[in-house]
Amino acid sequence: MPVITSIDDLHRLYARRAPKMFYDYTESGSWTEQTFRDNISDFSEIRLRQKVAVDMSGRSTATTMAGREVSMPVALAPVGLTGMQHADGEIKAARAAEKFGVPFTLSTMSICSIEDVAEHTDTPFWFQLYVMKDEDFLRDILRRARDAGCDTLVLTLDLQILGQRHKDLKNGLSAPPKLTIPTMLDLATKWRWGLGMLGTKRRKFGNIVGHAKGVSDTSSLMSWTAEQFDPQLDWKKVERIMDMWDGKVILKGVLDPEDAKMAAKTGAAAIIVSNHGGRQLDGALSSIRMLQPILDAVGDDVEVHMDGGIRSGQDVLKAVAMGARGTYIGRAFVYGLGAMGEAGVTRALEVIHKELDTSMALCGERQIADMGRDNLLIPHDFTGRWA
Repeated sequence: MPVITSIDDLHRLYARRAPKMFYDYTESGSWTEQTFRDNISDFSEIRLRQKVAVDMSGRSTATTMAGREVSMPVALAPVGLTGMQHADGEIKAARAAEKFGVPFTLSTMSICSIEDVAEHTDTPFWFQLYVMKDEDFLRDILRRARDAGCDTLVLTLDLQILGQRHKDLKNGLSAPPKLTIPTMLDLATKWRWGLGMLGTKRRKFGNIVGHAKGVSDTSSLMSWTAEQFDPQLDWKKVERIMDMWDGKVILKGVLDPEDAKMAAKTGAAAIIVSNHGGRQLDGALSSIRMLQPILDAVGDDVEVHMDGGIRSGQDVLKAVAMGARGTYIGRAFVYGLGAMGEAGVTRALEVIHKELDTSMALCGERQIADMGRDNLLIPHDFTGRWA
């Protein structure tokens, strides 16, 4: 096994081992990709305050996220097509998260189904919902998630229509990949990936194919999803879905203080400050830049989490010190999965945890809950340079 000391190391392995189509799906944003880049680069504007001559023994990164005890304030974000990054990818990622003591969130657009993941794990995982027009499908998938033991619904609010991602269109993204000449030439060099896929039956969108009316193969699936994302999703429908679930709900995709106030009124367990990884509204501000305004807007009315751009334990530390109760990693764990399967996801979590723990100690804190704004140096205009 190569020596892995950073998420960048996993990224380099992933770039070599994953098919181009699925690498591009992960490593891209919408339109010019400005927001995708800013999600990462804006973390570098925040500095950490070093403290010395403090007792660093007995440290702990353990905390809670939406009422669940976690080994560190990190959850695996919902990522579509994870099972195309590595055979049985959702199962492998869920197992790694379970063993590490952090939540795993299964995407509606996963390759492994809700039932597949439940069969191979013991800890309840979270289920992420894209709201579809098909009411029968909506009710059925919520029932399936409950039956599988999912204890939390992550309801995505920022994908009523799909932001244009140039690379996906040019690659003809599909699951499984269509065997065009360029695709076959690329797959011929990805033998690890190919062997894994030959050994699994899970190659389609497991939550949808066979469950949604009129969807029997991937060609009909693509047209179905394009037609089914619900552009009429509003706060009334959010509350109706929350009533249908009748359990813990986290609202994902909040990037505006006024929207955050509306989300807090729903009684959600938490909201996630997120711009969908820069994959929806290009030109929107980064998640880390919008975190403080949203925290100021909601106060103690709702727990606030953050998603977008996290590539290190220091990124996690900065978000938590600003006030986030939890963070989410998407690309960071996908890099590990595509590079080395379940072991790669575990390594991604280990890398982030080690950097989080060490940096926390060098900031003079022993408990993650004690991190605060006094541990940071933030530019005066970090959140206020735009009118």
